[in-house]
Amino acid sequence: MPSQAQFAPADVAPTDIPIRAIDFAPVDLVRTDAADGSILLSTRDSLAPHEPSLVRVFRAAVETAPARIFLAERWGERWRTITYEEARREVDAIAAALIERGLSAERPVMILSGNAIDHALLALGAITAGVPVAPISAAYSLQSQDHQNLKYIFDILSPGLVYVSDTALFARALAALDLSGTEVVATANGAGIENVTPFTALTSTSPGPALDAAAAGIGPDSIAKILFTSGSTGMPKGVINTHRMLTANQQAIVQVWPFLQEQPLVLVDWLPWNHTFGGNHNFNMVLRNAGSLYIDAGKPVPALVGETVRNLSEVSPTVYFNVPAGYAALLPYLERDEALARSFFARLRLIFYAAAALPQDLWERLETLAVRITGERIPLTASWGGTETAPLATSCHFLIDRAGVIGVPVPGVELKLVPTEAKIEVRVRGSNVMPGYWKRPDLTAQAFDEDGFYRPGDAVRFADPLDASKGIVFDGRLAEEFKLTTGVWVHVGMLRVGVIGACSPVLQDAVITGADREYVGALAWLNVGACQALLGTEAPAAPAELARHPAIRTHVASALARWNSEHGTSSTRIRRLMLVADAPSIDRNEITDKGYINQRRALECRSADVEQLYQATPGPEVMVI
Repeated sequence: MPSQAQFAPADVAPTDIPIRAIDFAPVDLVRTDAADGSILLSTRDSLAPHEPSLVRVFRAAVETAPARIFLAERWGERWRTITYEEARREVDAIAAALIERGLSAERPVMILSGNAIDHALLALGAITAGVPVAPISAAYSLQSQDHQNLKYIFDILSPGLVYVSDTALFARALAALDLSGTEVVATANGAGIENVTPFTALTSTSPGPALDAAAAGIGPDSIAKILFTSGSTGMPKGVINTHRMLTANQQAIVQVWPFLQEQPLVLVDWLPWNHTFGGNHNFNMVLRNAGSLYIDAGKPVPALVGETVRNLSEVSPTVYFNVPAGYAALLPYLERDEALARSFFARLRLIFYAAAALPQDLWERLETLAVRITGERIPLTASWGGTETAPLATSCHFLIDRAGVIGVPVPGVELKLVPTEAKIEVRVRGSNVMPGYWKRPDLTAQAFDEDGFYRPGDAVRFADPLDASKGIVFDGRLAEEFKLTTGVWVHVGMLRVGVIGACSPVLQDAVITGADREYVGALAWLNVGACQALLGTEAPAAPAELARHPAIRTHVASALARWNSEHGTSSTRIRRLMLVADAPSIDRNEITDKGYINQRRALECRSADVEQLYQATPGPEVMVI
């Protein structure tokens, strides 16, 4: 593991170092100020004609590059690969098998397993047959103790087929479901469950005329996917993804990123396909550009990041996507291993962070490392959207120098900015927006305003109030904002990111406290791997012991003292903090299946900890800054 010294960034790269050339579409923004104080934003670059369905997108990729590697995954020490032409044969066979079984829009395919070639082939086979596919977060199967979310999703879907990679891995989840009358398909039946159909039974089916008829009947409004989002309070919501949403989104991406057409796209990617960014943005980008996707079994956690390192040492991506925690986990390896760094940057055109909240220290370390290895800065960029917007609504298709800016509307998208008491609410309308939630007309009605704009509940502000073309900045979730007893608003989103960044790398996540209190506090979770690296060989393994360790507490207290000295207002100054040992619970909705903390729910579940923070004489667990 890297030492403490290896976490410290080198001198920040000078801004006069040249940036690696990249072809972005120019910004040509239209701003309309309405009489009610709202602002409409769109681009003059209209959405160009595009394929009506993902089926057509996939088949176009097969025609463009039949012999090119489409997907690759690790099989021991080697890569298992499949070309576009090979994939087409298997996809058509699977589609034929699903048609024979009478599956339909009312009896979709439910996939419980993570990213894998068989998962991808089954999903493409389903949509080719006109059958929606619902990839479900593996966390609901493997991390949950009561499987309540999984059972709810199963009941509302009524799937005609459930797929798992290995019954041994998913045995508990399968046992929690009433599978009477539902076919289970598995690549491996390690648990020896009766009446499980082998995956090869689908791929060995011979396509017939019914397949062509089914594929021809798929139009822009046909349902391609149902993606479930973690609810802040209730059960997950099934977001209907039509073919129009997905193909329009990919066309918008190509228009704002013309460089995608300049060389074959290569991704090394772990982002889960049950999530709109991994499954729609990245996977469909590979399809749209006939690229190659190397499925990364690594993740931004100490036990798995080594797999990502191994993969990146062998395959050089052309665009790289990750979340802030992923860059935090990966950077120490890149900083100490020049060969790995050279492989990573060899043909990299763009670094994308899949969140608005990349801590500035990570940004600077990435930029500094790129300059050391290549002599150039590599553009970093971001976008904004959600499951309901397929996902892209805005894009930074221009150079930015820090995190937070989320760009301008992409072609085919309108934004409405509506002032509220504390913030500016952002709303979205366009062909990329969902028609509604699966079997929840009540939630669908609540999600849209009177003009048909989807309301995600996010806030934004202008990067430059005098120049809208400089983009908008993500400004947190409206539901998370609160007032102190003094009447001062606390803007949780940016404050949370600032606190985590100030304490880098030891904090994994945090929630901000202080609603109807005199001052701001925080509950925080440690990044166990980073803490152990900082402490060296004598580091304890248990999170509770790390939370009590004097060196860790001193690091956090000193970092927050520096933060407070630079942010002296009552709404930004952290007066008290408690390090929480037990991880946020997915069953209690404290954390989403994507790993994002649910501020409101976490505070509800940990009300006793919040009360400790604000005691007149706090206990030893509370750090007074």
